[in-house]
Amino acid sequence: MKLIIVSVGHKMPDWIAAGFNEYTKRMPREAQLTLLEIKPEPRTTGKTTAQIMEAEAQRILAALPQSCLRIALDERGMQPTTKQLAAQMRDWMREGRDVAFIIGGADGLHESVKQAAQQQLALSALTLPHGFVRVLLAEQLYRANSLLHNHPYHRE
Repeated sequence: MKLIIVSVGHKMPDWIAAGFNEYTKRMPREAQLTLLEIKPEPRTTGKTTAQIMEAEAQRILAALPQSCLRIALDERGMQPTTKQLAAQMRDWMREGRDVAFIIGGADGLHESVKQAAQQQLALSALTLPHGFVRVLLAEQLYRANSLLHNHPYHRE
């Protein structure tokens, strides 16, 4: 199973790349974690926010593997506990499907991306910087995987 984080944005600060890469290295081969960056739409072209979000949505949907489970990150999505995320990960592994977690750009995700997703997930009710979400999500996926394998990283 591959876990793919699809994220609008590029040229992240070094600390974001370092944090994300740390958790990528820790993931086992059977739950490989990768990042697919989507180029953000320029905000200097005079396009409306709706047009910008739609352009980014088209790029996102074109980049997603067809057979993967699509999970849109959205503040109104379900907020699982780490145990619940681990249980979902166990189910994904049994199904053998790749899972794509979709992080929108500065304006969020276009409705078409949310509708194309099978699930919506919120990491927090707080507004978080998109780059930081990559690191937080990678850490939580690592933690959920650790929990499944009784690794001492997760403590209760």
